Amino acid sequence: MNMHIVARVIFVFFCLLSGPLLAADSGNSSFLVLNYHDILEEEERVPPFDRIAVNKDHLADHFAWLKQNNYHVISVQDLLDCMKGDKVLPTKAVMLTFDDGYLSFYTRAMPLLKKYKYPATLAVVGSWLEQQNVPGVKPLMTPAQIREVAESGLVEIASHTYDLHHGIVANPQGNQQSAVTSRLYSNEYDEYEKDEDYRKRIFQEVDKSSERLFQILGKRPRVMVWPYGEYNAIALEATKLAGMRLTMGLNDGANTLADAYVMKRMMITDDVNAKQFGEIVKNQRVGQELRVAHVDMDYIYDDDEEQTEKNLALVVERIKASGANTVYLQAYSDPDGDGNADKLYFPNRHLPVRRDMFNHVTLQLRTRAGVRVYAWMPIMAYKADVPLKWYVKEWRDGEPQLSRHIYTRLSPFNPEARQFVGEIYEDLAKHCDFNGILFHDDGILSDFEDVSPLAMDFSRNVWGMPAEFDKIHASSELRLRWAQHKTELIGQFTDYLTDKVRFYRPYIKTARNFYSLPLLKPYSEEWYAQSFPAFLKHYDYVAVEAMPFMEEAENPKQWLIELVEKTAQYPDGLDKMVFELQAVNWKTKQDIAMPVFTEQFELLKKHGAKHIGYYPDNVFNDQPKLAELKKFFPVSRKD
Repeated sequence: MNMHIVARVIFVFFCLLSGPLLAADSGNSSFLVLNYHDILEEEERVPPFDRIAVNKDHLADHFAWLKQNNYHVISVQDLLDCMKGDKVLPTKAVMLTFDDGYLSFYTRAMPLLKKYKYPATLAVVGSWLEQQNVPGVKPLMTPAQIREVAESGLVEIASHTYDLHHGIVANPQGNQQSAVTSRLYSNEYDEYEKDEDYRKRIFQEVDKSSERLFQILGKRPRVMVWPYGEYNAIALEATKLAGMRLTMGLNDGANTLADAYVMKRMMITDDVNAKQFGEIVKNQRVGQELRVAHVDMDYIYDDDEEQTEKNLALVVERIKASGANTVYLQAYSDPDGDGNADKLYFPNRHLPVRRDMFNHVTLQLRTRAGVRVYAWMPIMAYKADVPLKWYVKEWRDGEPQLSRHIYTRLSPFNPEARQFVGEIYEDLAKHCDFNGILFHDDGILSDFEDVSPLAMDFSRNVWGMPAEFDKIHASSELRLRWAQHKTELIGQFTDYLTDKVRFYRPYIKTARNFYSLPLLKPYSEEWYAQSFPAFLKHYDYVAVEAMPFMEEAENPKQWLIELVEKTAQYPDGLDKMVFELQAVNWKTKQDIAMPVFTEQFELLKKHGAKHIGYYPDNVFNDQPKLAELKKFFPVSRKD
């Protein structure tokens, strides 16, 4: 599949399905950035339709709507002046941006900008300037035309990189992904681009783009517009050293002045008319309800790679047909089903790789099924060849011993263990492109854990508590305080892991699996080191196990109702909670009957649940039954 098409599909879905925005008219505290690409005449709009192109007449209608509704179009210089304190952002502030330097900007957009006296930013790809009159390539502006619009005083010329607006081979399956954020994979040598080679490539490309625009304009660009909206901390460092104070991505959202170094932009897609455009600007694509399918990679994997691809095709088609808009995808291998990571599905420094396929599977789901993909990863449960002192200890028979819990957890108190897990997450982000992280349900410490020497020293020195287990356990007040500290410690550990990922994938969202009992009976935090308020603070979403049969609830319906009602008692509770139904009764080893599954789904929705998912999805068993699932699972899509 052509990388330009793949990337456009990914980012269209990413823009359309991302979270809620701030209001555009909230005084002078925020501004919107709108993004356009090619501008077409009506007769040019023939199949296959370019979803990111816009009819010239519609563009004129958009500009007229902005004027009629008292929006103020600001320039890059206006923004810089506001950042220095020389100006104040006007109410309803908007920036206009046009990507790629198509000739249609010169012939069709520029006359409209002059008519309305609207400033705009034009992002130019340096290497494309050498591709004039190439058959099959859209007409591009010449250097002379770029210089002319820049001299008009209305247009800021931004770098769109020199030659990074394309895909590179990013995995053994040959998939192409963003040249800015992907590590080049060599089939010849069966290896990925090394860190130093990647860094050198990005820095050279940024410098080269700056130099090319200097040759045309006599000055260097102040703005970098990232191709496909993809960037990372290394790319940002390169632009900063090249003197580009402002950069722009493609994630939906309103910006404050603090966001100017990496601005969010709302891509205008599907050639919307004035009314539709107005709804987008005013309502700003409020956050969509999540419909989540929880997929085991171990179901897709087969020793035969050809069979793996067949399995993947079945999963992609099933997810696409189901109406799901989000997939929690297992990034680790757990063939014995004990919840611990035995191997991983991506290159890394510490665990065996069952097969390097997470990035490949994620790309197929995102581009072919149109869903967001969260990498489902353990927090602490790794079966690794590491010293025993790294693992969680429980108090048993009067002394600390290795925990007997089914999860073989590395201790979050051990700095070496923390670094070990952090490097795994770092390697995931280096080699895979995904939308979010789902932290596994292994993030628990019981009221007998962790009593390793490091943990007890931490308890005394940092928390000011006794370092003796017996003293803590003898007091109900101390037991709860100990649990609350552990809850926060695990939350801070996942923040550390999130930061590792966001260095390479800044846009990712976070979710964490949550046991139901700490929500229904908050005092049970003592037994889990989990609490809903703490989770709301640390994560974008909380995925509660809404599984009454697993919990052996006497009245499953009432149990689910109570779960929703308890959630609703917390500010933002329903906005952030994902209710995960069970598709299998693990106690009876039977599939949940579809009438029961459907009834539970509708019950949750009736009582106010916004985000609903299920686990597991089994393509081979057709469970949940697709014919039924797709009747009630979809939500309204904006794609």
